[in-house]
Amino acid sequence: MAMRVLQPTALFLLTLTLATSAHAQQPAPPSGPVTVPLADAIARARQYAGQIQSANLTALLARQDIVQARANRLPTVNAFNQVIYTEGNGTPSGVFIANNGVHEYNEQAQVHEDVLAFVRKGETNRALAAEAAARARVDVAARGLNATVVQDYFAIIAAQRRFSNAQTSLAEAERFLDITDKQEKAGEAAHADVVKARLQVQQRQRDLQDAQVNIEKAKIALGVLIFPGFSSDFSVVDDLATPELLLPVEEAQAKATAASPDVKAAQFGLEAAAYDVSVARYGYLPSLSLDFFYGINANRFAVNGGVGDEADRRNLGYAGQITLNIPVWNWGLTKSKVAQAEIRRSQARLDLSLAQKTLQGNLATAYAEARAARQQLESLRTSLDLAVESLRLTLLRYTAGEAIAFEVVDAGRAARLEDQP
Repeated sequence: MAMRVLQPTALFLLTLTLATSAHAQQPAPPSGPVTVPLADAIARARQYAGQIQSANLTALLARQDIVQARANRLPTVNAFNQVIYTEGNGTPSGVFIANNGVHEYNEQAQVHEDVLAFVRKGETNRALAAEAAARARVDVAARGLNATVVQDYFAIIAAQRRFSNAQTSLAEAERFLDITDKQEKAGEAAHADVVKARLQVQQRQRDLQDAQVNIEKAKIALGVLIFPGFSSDFSVVDDLATPELLLPVEEAQAKATAASPDVKAAQFGLEAAAYDVSVARYGYLPSLSLDFFYGINANRFAVNGGVGDEADRRNLGYAGQITLNIPVWNWGLTKSKVAQAEIRRSQARLDLSLAQKTLQGNLATAYAEARAARQQLESLRTSLDLAVESLRLTLLRYTAGEAIAFEVVDAGRAARLEDQP
């Protein structure tokens, strides 16, 4: 019962003291049994866990959006290659009067630039904000992974303590069985006392086996997270006896607000949504483009030379054009895109507000659980000492013939340590 309170407490203390070691050096895969401290377990999970790798890939995809947005603002160069053949009819242009000749060759380099792209930075800023949000979501995934690792880690410690306590309980039960055996042989105890003692020993043996299985299950759950391949051959460090001190509430709130990846992701999401509105409004503005061509556009594929009287013509040259495109009517398409972007911005603003309130609520809950756990920890330790002392005294009374077997069994049940921290 107490461990269910202590586990979230340990997680909360770990989060506040930044024991996650987010940027710690990653350890090498183990070649044999190793002792894994909690910080090392978290670092290993960051290296091998699939959810972190997936979040990192998403951030890398967002990074490429930035590269593409910046590239769209720069001039482009294309090689234009074309051959046009028109059916001849005895005229220079052939059967199609719009063509320039029976044979026409285009071999040109084209430089294109959207002039207004230099002042339209919305796409780039949106991509930057989206990448920052993706990076924050990596931290969100890491925090969730940290919670799982911490829970699994302390589950191992709890299982090991239960195993140790089961061993102690088994030793006490065997001691009681030995006493009843001797007293029965001396004619001082009934055979029923021996039967009760033997049943108690068998139950304690089963408890010990269950505790061993629970240790293995807890190690398997953690091992799949912290090793590149499956392994449960490791040990952990039991530091529950020295818990970290709680930060003052005000300081914890300030640190949590400044470092919360959920809040950061929501903030960058709102920033990206705001740039979405700006980009959507670009549809109302005219576009101005510049194109420059250099190469061959002639009836012969040659730098110089033509047909007939144009035999001395120079074919290699250049041309340029400027295009101004003014939007006039698109059936409300641009207006709809702007309205859609504004709705997304409102949704992002709501997400940020919810993230902030959720953070405050989680912090208050964690502090309440931490205080309760500290109080229960001291109380449970006192109860444990009293139960052990009661068992010792009851055994002495039974040996002296002043107590019955049922009292010893009941005292042993009260002193069982499987559910103690």
